[in-house]
Amino acid sequence: MAKQKKAQDSAGIEMSKSKAKREERRKEVQKARRDARVARIAGIAVVAAAALLILAVVGRQLYILAIRTTPGTDYSAGLTEDGRIENADMATAVTLADYKNISVPEEEVAATEEEIENSINSTLESHKELVTDETLVIADGDEVNIDFVGTVDGVEFEGGNSGGNGYDVTIGSGSLVDDFEQQLIGHKPGEELTVEVTFPENYNEEMAGKDASFAVTVNGIRQTPELTDAFVAEQLSESEGVSTVAEYRAKVADDFRRSHLRDFLSDYVVANSTINTYPDKYVKATKSLLKFGDDNSGTAIEDEIAYEKELTGRAEERVKEAMVYQAIFEDAGLTFDADAYFAEQAEEIGEEYVESMKEMYGAGFLTQSEMRLMAIDHLVELYQ
Repeated sequence: MAKQKKAQDSAGIEMSKSKAKREERRKEVQKARRDARVARIAGIAVVAAAALLILAVVGRQLYILAIRTTPGTDYSAGLTEDGRIENADMATAVTLADYKNISVPEEEVAATEEEIENSINSTLESHKELVTDETLVIADGDEVNIDFVGTVDGVEFEGGNSGGNGYDVTIGSGSLVDDFEQQLIGHKPGEELTVEVTFPENYNEEMAGKDASFAVTVNGIRQTPELTDAFVAEQLSESEGVSTVAEYRAKVADDFRRSHLRDFLSDYVVANSTINTYPDKYVKATKSLLKFGDDNSGTAIEDEIAYEKELTGRAEERVKEAMVYQAIFEDAGLTFDADAYFAEQAEEIGEEYVESMKEMYGAGFLTQSEMRLMAIDHLVELYQ
């Protein structure tokens, strides 16, 4: 009995071990199946993610191709021959600022004393006179007029002769070789002198390092005239329409005020007008022009989508200005005879030049530009 029981127990143990192994094996199979399923799912996810990434990249490229602006040079694209924007009614497309009732701050448009003085000094500088008074003495900073003949070892060299035409040089400017200018200091109009110089080693191959002599004649010293009634009457009466210093100062101040007023009113009407509907064709044409300019200026584009958005913004700003000025032109009842304008221009500057401008920019753009100036001039006249 004991042996039989022992045998039975041994058989039971063996069966339990076998069952345990089968259970273990079953679990291993199940785990392998689960791992395989997970692997398949993970693989599908990776493939799907890769596919989505590819689709995203391709989609972005397709989108960029769809929105990419083609550069162009047709300035009159989107404009009619008479300079108006095609298929756009300014009366409904633009809500104009109340341009007839603008409060203009005088302190912003009035000329400053600095502007007036700088303008007058510039005019006086442009009318410098050659003074030949032999009592004058050349000093550093003076503008003198000389004639010269240069020689090397007694032989005249190319480019070393002023030919008696007179040559203006400002003492201390460094425009002449070596210390040429400094050797003129202390001399007087009418004097003749010899200037000795040495050409620098980095000069041209023919003259580099050579010693030269210049026979110089001092023709005179250019001096700035004083602002007097006589000067104004003689030099400015025809061009400026003034005959006294007081009249000239008043005109300079008025010119600056008009310029400031022009800028103020132009900025005001554009900033305070609203575009209700942009003309798509004209915006697109304007973007093409801007893109052409960017390409030729070497503008770097790192993000095309961001660039196109910025380009659209710039184009709309420019189109807004054009629409506002056209709206003012039409609202004010202004008229422009393009044929008469081009005929007048042809008579003044030549028909060939006018035709070349038409070919380059188109009649629409040129006419639009003139209409814009007329609209701004009308604004200024309202507040002058």
